Amino acid sequence: MNAAADAAAHFLRPGTLQLGALPPLALYVHLPWCLKKCPYCDFNSHESAGAVPESHYLDALIADLESALPLVWGRRVASLFIGGGTPSLFSPGGIDRLLAAIRARLPLEPGAEITLEANPGTFERDRFRAFHAAGVTRLSVGVQSFDDAMLQRIGRVHDAAQAHAAVAEARAAFDSFNIDLMYALPGQTLAELQQDLDTALGYAPPHLSVYHLTVEPNTVFALRPPVLPDDDLASDMLDLVTTRAAGAGLQRYEVSAYARPGHRCRHNLNYWHFGDYLGIGAGAHGKLSFPHRVLRQVRWREPAMYMKNALLGQAVSNEVEVARRDLPFEFMLNALRLRDGFELARFAERTGLPLSAVQAPLALAEGRGLIERDAAGTLVRPTARGFDFLSDLQSLFLPPAAKDRGQTMTAGAFPAAVRPLVP
Repeated sequence: MNAAADAAAHFLRPGTLQLGALPPLALYVHLPWCLKKCPYCDFNSHESAGAVPESHYLDALIADLESALPLVWGRRVASLFIGGGTPSLFSPGGIDRLLAAIRARLPLEPGAEITLEANPGTFERDRFRAFHAAGVTRLSVGVQSFDDAMLQRIGRVHDAAQAHAAVAEARAAFDSFNIDLMYALPGQTLAELQQDLDTALGYAPPHLSVYHLTVEPNTVFALRPPVLPDDDLASDMLDLVTTRAAGAGLQRYEVSAYARPGHRCRHNLNYWHFGDYLGIGAGAHGKLSFPHRVLRQVRWREPAMYMKNALLGQAVSNEVEVARRDLPFEFMLNALRLRDGFELARFAERTGLPLSAVQAPLALAEGRGLIERDAAGTLVRPTARGFDFLSDLQSLFLPPAAKDRGQTMTAGAFPAAVRPLVP
């Protein structure tokens, strides 16, 4: 047997968990290059010095996928997300080749959602239409702001005019698209955020993602912190976002996500429901369930190292079984981000653990007014207070040893496709 088949046999062996039916499977593809590294960004992104090695990288992605196939034999892919970096740096022809290679090796569900992240700084007329022709069904446009001064302060490579052109083209080319905005930007006022929201909502986006700018370690902003709005103003900004989105017919279904009916991001919902995802590409994370255990994988982070090893069938740099004691926190870290909450039965289905493993922290959270249950007692969802103090709510499910260390997040609990930013 090859290494991948050996790994599959290893994770199919009997263990301590008893998972039910395996959860839905998604595929995440990471394209790591961008025109310029933003000063707030702690993602695995790398500035391109000239043209990206598109063909060579696609060869590596295909080799990576083929090596991973024994771990997902017989499973259909419900959604696909191409993130970065700036995936729209790749040509429509390259994206077409990538999608064709994936379809030849993995069965996609009929009507599978296929999302591509795009940056207005890489916008060219008809480029988005070419991505759609290649098979992309949903575009996510990283606008962040429509204000030239704000864009300069956060180091974006595009200007307001490019942002307008990119969103207009996305609207014309795709039935479903997302606009990414950020708030609590350096020196930003409530009126300036109002203007950004008015502009974004004027395009009637089916989906809007709005993220609180936070200063992350190992970023330029961490070395030279900008002056950001204080907590009270940031809270007022979030209230404004929620009110304006609701007034425009966008329902807040996740901490940072707002959508019209039928346009919730299915790929990200799979993360929040603690579904499975195979992650390929430089630095990509993955989570795969087996009947008796849950596996997390990480690919080589540096693009050149990743390409070298992927072509040798060794794309994975780290692989670990999620410890039984960590599963309640990892599940709740994701599920509690959803406004609608989760069915209690899903906890046992996705973790293989009995409900008794979380009864005590659930009772504590309910007593503090952070969660509520439906009339039947089968559904748990965060209250408005729980949403406002989400980190406090999630931390109730940390294992005792992690609480003693002051831990608030576990590596790998969030995929690369979504920003784990909690207001």
